[in-house]
Amino acid sequence: MSPKTLFALVGGLLIIAFVSGFVYTVNEMEKAIVLQFREIKRSEHEPGWHVKIPFINEVVHFDARIQTLDTSPQLYLTAEKKNLVVDSFVKWRIRDVAKYWVTVDGFKNQAESRLSARINTSLRDQFGQRTVQEVISGERDVIMDVVRKTVDEEAKAIGIEVVDVRLKRVDLDPDISERVYSRMEAERSRVAKELRAQGAEAAERIRADADRRRQITLANAYRDAEQLRGEGDAEATATYAAAFNEDREFYRLYRSLNAYRETFRSQEDLIVLDPSSEFFRYFKEIEVDTAAPASDAQ
Repeated sequence: MSPKTLFALVGGLLIIAFVSGFVYTVNEMEKAIVLQFREIKRSEHEPGWHVKIPFINEVVHFDARIQTLDTSPQLYLTAEKKNLVVDSFVKWRIRDVAKYWVTVDGFKNQAESRLSARINTSLRDQFGQRTVQEVISGERDVIMDVVRKTVDEEAKAIGIEVVDVRLKRVDLDPDISERVYSRMEAERSRVAKELRAQGAEAAERIRADADRRRQITLANAYRDAEQLRGEGDAEATATYAAAFNEDREFYRLYRSLNAYRETFRSQEDLIVLDPSSEFFRYFKEIEVDTAAPASDAQ
């Protein structure tokens, strides 16, 4: 490399270094302040190239994106004097970089420490005004909105904007949870027993009604059957009586023959009777009754 070329290269580097001492950049994700002997000379910057005085001005850059502060779970007391374990997080970003620098020296951990204290105080106030039922069931969105607005107003003093506050988890204290679950279990058991008792009562009522209907049906059927049987017996008796009146002697003979058949069914059957008894009437000479029945005489 020739001396002229080397001299030109060194000169170019010196010029670049000299110019870079006068120029600095701010991108879209940053905020910056210009200090002069630790005093703020300029804090409002648009993204792009800017000019400073070398060796006198100092440029400090800050992250302007939304930051997340994930707080540790805390115990909060409700209006019913019950402890709730609350886990929350906060979304924040730098609003006024000059105030941010003056109040917390630009340290993120200091800003988050002060912000966490304000969040904790505001949440404690909000939970202290509500019952457990209100916190869990219907007013979580209200609590988050109120806390965000309250803390955002207070955070303006340190140059911070609170974008959002969220409750990740709201649980009862473990000791209280165990007692609550025991009461819930006892209550569910009581309701189950009550429902079983109501079901047993309804079943007994249905069973009793069915038995009553069955007895009524059987009684009605027995009544109808007895009535039909009575009518049949009456009709049979009338038929037998009419047949008997047609030829009484034949009826007596028929009955006697049936009696003989049943009595002398076996050769071993033995009966001791007076030969002159009425039973042996048809073993003797039969006297024919010449008297005609009343129906024939007519």
